[in-house]
Amino acid sequence: MKTFKVLSALLAYPEPELLANAGELSAVLLREALLPCHEQRALDAFIAELSHLDPLDAQERYVTLFDRNRSLSLHLYEHVHGESRDRGQAMVRLGEIYRLHGLEIAASELPDYLPLFLEFLSLLPPKAAASLLAEAGHVVAALRQKLADRGSAYAAVMAAVEALAAKPAERAAVEEVLGMLKPEADALEALDRQWAEEAVRFTAAGGPDGGAAAQSCGR
Repeated sequence: MKTFKVLSALLAYPEPELLANAGELSAVLLREALLPCHEQRALDAFIAELSHLDPLDAQERYVTLFDRNRSLSLHLYEHVHGESRDRGQAMVRLGEIYRLHGLEIAASELPDYLPLFLEFLSLLPPKAAASLLAEAGHVVAALRQKLADRGSAYAAVMAAVEALAAKPAERAAVEEVLGMLKPEADALEALDRQWAEEAVRFTAAGGPDGGAAAQSCGR
C-alpha cells in the first residue's frame, strides 16, 4: 500500500526530492483513499505547506523537532523500553520479522525507526499491516499528542498514521508512553546517547501509480 510509503516519506528527513514531489504524494493518498476525510484534509494541508518551504528551513524544522528532542524520538521502542536490554531484544525480533518478509536493512539501521516500520507495512496485505500497526498504536498516539501540544504541523502526519491502525490505542497505554519520555529527557546531556546513533534517512517514494478510486472528502 503506497499510503504507508507516503507517510514514511513524510516522517523522514525532508530531502529536496521530497519537497519537489510533494504533489505526487497527495495524489497517491487520494487514489488509495485509505484515510478518513478529516485526516486526509489535514495531511493535504501539511503537504501543501511542506512543498512551499525552502529545503533548508524544512530540514532545520525537522532536526529541531525530532533530532533535538528525545521525547519526540521516532524510534518506537525508545518510548516503551527506554535504554533497557528489552529494547535490544525487541529490535532483534522486529528485524527478524522484516527479513522473513523480504525486507533487508543495513546494519546501521534501527528496526524500530518509524519511517522504516511504515515502509515495511507497505509491503504487507492491508489487514496485516493495520493489525501490526495497532501493536504500536499507543506510541503513535502519544507522539501525535506531544506534537499537537507543541503546535507542530507534524501532528497531522502522526494522526494519519494513527488512523490506519486496526483499532484505537487504549488510553491507559498511551498515558504510560507519555510518562516514559518526558520533556526533561530533551536536556542536552540526555540527548548525547541518541545523537551517537546514526540516523536513518528516507527520500520520497517513487512516482505514484496504482488506481484505487478516490473517496470524496468534500475538498
